[in-house]
Amino acid sequence: MTKATTLIGRLTEVSESSMAATLTTDITDGFPVLLVGGEAIRVGQVGSYLRIKDRDIQIIAMVTSAREEERSLKVALGQDGEGRVTRSISRGHITLTPVGEINEHGRFSRGMARYPVPGAEVHIMSGGQIGVMFEKYRAKGFNLGYLPSHPSMRVCLDPAVMFGRHLAILGQSGSGKSWGVTSILQRTISVMPKAHIIVLDLHGEYVWTTQDGQREAAFDENIVQDLDARELEIPYWLLTFSELVDLLIDREDEGATVQIAYLREVVHELRRKANPNIPTSQISIDSPMYFPLDELFDQFKLANEQTLDFGKTKGPLFGQFDEFLIKLQSRMNDARYDFLFKPKRRTSSDTMSDLLREFIGLAEPKRQITVIDFSSVPFDVRPTVSAQIGRLAFEMNYWNPSSRDFPILLVCEEAHAYIPRSGGTRYEGTRRSMERIAKEGRKYGVGLVVVSQRPHELSETVLAQCGSFLCFRLSNPDDQQYVKDLVPDAEGDLVNILSTLARGETLALGESVPVVTRFQMQQPDPTPNSNDVDFYSKWQLNMDDLDVEAIVEKWRRQER
Repeated sequence: MTKATTLIGRLTEVSESSMAATLTTDITDGFPVLLVGGEAIRVGQVGSYLRIKDRDIQIIAMVTSAREEERSLKVALGQDGEGRVTRSISRGHITLTPVGEINEHGRFSRGMARYPVPGAEVHIMSGGQIGVMFEKYRAKGFNLGYLPSHPSMRVCLDPAVMFGRHLAILGQSGSGKSWGVTSILQRTISVMPKAHIIVLDLHGEYVWTTQDGQREAAFDENIVQDLDARELEIPYWLLTFSELVDLLIDREDEGATVQIAYLREVVHELRRKANPNIPTSQISIDSPMYFPLDELFDQFKLANEQTLDFGKTKGPLFGQFDEFLIKLQSRMNDARYDFLFKPKRRTSSDTMSDLLREFIGLAEPKRQITVIDFSSVPFDVRPTVSAQIGRLAFEMNYWNPSSRDFPILLVCEEAHAYIPRSGGTRYEGTRRSMERIAKEGRKYGVGLVVVSQRPHELSETVLAQCGSFLCFRLSNPDDQQYVKDLVPDAEGDLVNILSTLARGETLALGESVPVVTRFQMQQPDPTPNSNDVDFYSKWQLNMDDLDVEAIVEKWRRQER
């Protein structure tokens, strides 16, 4: 370790989005470690920051690659006239991506108004100097982690921008996404105790049942409420028309067009008939008002069997709804779908207020975080029900005159499962509902956090509306390219490090962070139920037997 000036190299190449530099001193034993401001800093560490100085221009850049080039030094001519190699020396080369500029007042801003030229000085930065970049964010105290290159340097983001302009949390399975989500939400409540957060938990990672039947959660019991989606009861009559189509009709069926047209007519009429106290002019096909499902079935059945002229002539819709009726009846007879098709509590339009209070966290006792567990919901309707929760949260604030004083955050785990890319017909209604939140939510105080391990399968419209990204490890080339296409060109090269991130380490990009930042997320306490099963230790202990009868009973009753 050497104590030296901060000057370590000079620029040799400058382009619009990247720069290259060569160290000014030869390398004799690897890239040097310098003592700067009391800190031991390794020169050339990928993800670290350097300062580029060219007269009055000061640029901050991140190291994206480093290499060592060996060369031989020849000295002393021998008797044969040939130079002899006495030693080999190396020179270090680094590639940099510019991330912002320091103005004459010492303040950092993203982007560059002026570019340095080859020959400009490259200086190493201490933690204190890096802290200038995060200075304006520190006041809000939203500290999410630390820089691996400077462990004492805490990373603070702007929560107002991060949540208000939507956030995407991306990373492959096992990269630490759920760990990161938990850490963020725990920190959110500690800094903003009046938060209103809804978590769509598809796999029971945030609230779960232990082997001895106890309920555990990734949050303090005084701030979280756990709702089973089936017990919450989100009934069919709250679905929009597009969501009803997703639920009841196969859009690829040859008769889908006729089924959709007749469904529109029947649903609209039934909503009007079931709510006589509301003027018919105020009831639309999407109005969240009760209508009887058995009457819908009966009308489809009647039209499907209708004949004219005393049975001599088939009606115009005769035989058109055979598949529709079979599909609807099978679901109405399946107990797994009772929470959706046969609600016990949500049996009138008047029950909607209680439903909203319950999942927003306003029912007594009030809670800041509502975790809605979808793990017990049948797989084929899980996307529709998940998107419905999101839409209801949006619609509530859309009609709320105090929406700007009552912001709501919607956290969508496994978002690709119900907010797919455009181009297919599956879940089209649910995708459109969530895309509307992404496009209009910020106007009405509804923030969106989409969490996915398959970003290339997630709606491009939703991702395009996200102002911030927390990218955990991504090894799939398609996912890496997809993320690269979403970020500004100047930051695209930084995406290449995604495959090397450690568990819980993330690359933060976007408007909520002053500069593209690679940092280690602070560990949540308690942690979510997202760890992989340890086959090695479990198979060493080896349970001798299982209560298979109890498992079968839970399976039959659909109780976890």
